Amino acid sequence: MLSAESAAIVRATLPVVGASLDAITTRFYDTMFAERPELLDGLFNRGNQASGEQRRALAASIAAFATMLLDRPDERPDQLLSRIAHKHTAVGVTDDQYVIVHKYLFGAIAEVLGAAVTPEVAAAWDEVYWLMAGALIAQEARIYAEAGARDGDTWRPWRVVARREETPDTVSFLLRPTDDAPLPPARPGQYVSVRVRMPDGVHQLRQYTLSSLGEERLRRITVKRVDGDPAGEVSTLLHATVRAGDELTLSAPFGDVTLEDGDAPLVLVSAGIGCTPVVAMLDHLAATCSGRRVLVLHADRSPAAHALRDDMLRLAAERVFWYESGALAPDRTGLMDLDGVEIPAGAVAYLCGPVPFMRDLRARLLRAGVAARDIHYEVFGPDLWLGAG
Repeated sequence: MLSAESAAIVRATLPVVGASLDAITTRFYDTMFAERPELLDGLFNRGNQASGEQRRALAASIAAFATMLLDRPDERPDQLLSRIAHKHTAVGVTDDQYVIVHKYLFGAIAEVLGAAVTPEVAAAWDEVYWLMAGALIAQEARIYAEAGARDGDTWRPWRVVARREETPDTVSFLLRPTDDAPLPPARPGQYVSVRVRMPDGVHQLRQYTLSSLGEERLRRITVKRVDGDPAGEVSTLLHATVRAGDELTLSAPFGDVTLEDGDAPLVLVSAGIGCTPVVAMLDHLAATCSGRRVLVLHADRSPAAHALRDDMLRLAAERVFWYESGALAPDRTGLMDLDGVEIPAGAVAYLCGPVPFMRDLRARLLRAGVAARDIHYEVFGPDLWLGAG
């Protein structure tokens, strides 16, 4: 994949480039948005820019991709690329935008590293970039084709059929398309982007897991209000303004962490609003009359704060809930642990929740005998947990 000459240069310069990636990506985004502000209107999420999450995710993905090319030169890191490709297609990234990113990213590299970027160094890292970009473009074209779209054109108007208050800070919207065209395919665990016009006129996007694939052309998203965080401005707007009868613009469903077919027992682990893909999976298993053993483990602040609790109680025969307060038997008090919990042999696990929570539970599941290849996780927002497997 990577030429021998470029591999030697990338290996020699990776420590310097890696140590400077935060400065490089900061300069990259600042310059690109200053010169191309339209990219913040309906493509890049400005909340993720304000928090630095997008910058850190880009830096991590570049470093991880380059490292994988060096460590396993005969393999392409498809798992890493698949996750990025689904994030890109969810916001409508197109091929030509890779040229724009290349221009500003390599301009930032030259500015930050200065004379260290010789023509040979620039050419080697250029090869890394286009290997990554070319593989992503190919994957994204396939994903768009599966969604029945091309060039990022997956947007469609949906009408809010009903609004349901789940908890004081969480609401579900039941949605139906406004036209009669076939629905894009959806798999349990996938998410959609919602695109809204903010009060200042700028369009912003946010991804929400489909908490139910539904019947009769109905699908559901469940949205947690996020106060005081720029990344939560779309969710806050939905809470404050959207009612039954309103229209929302949604993308087709995307995401590579989906429920796989099979007979292996399932362990579905979540915390907080991370329950949404778990409920979608449970809903699908019930609808298909699956005979798989399913163990549901969920942690939350309290029963009153537990969104979709009634759905979990209805759909999960085997379950354990942990609450920081207000727990009543058989629920447990405190943070989630696996003490006394029987993890089925040969289980496949799915995790969704805050990254520290998933790191901890992944380690506990490994100690309980679940194979690393059988532990899957979903991250809301930019993926800052690259390489966790």
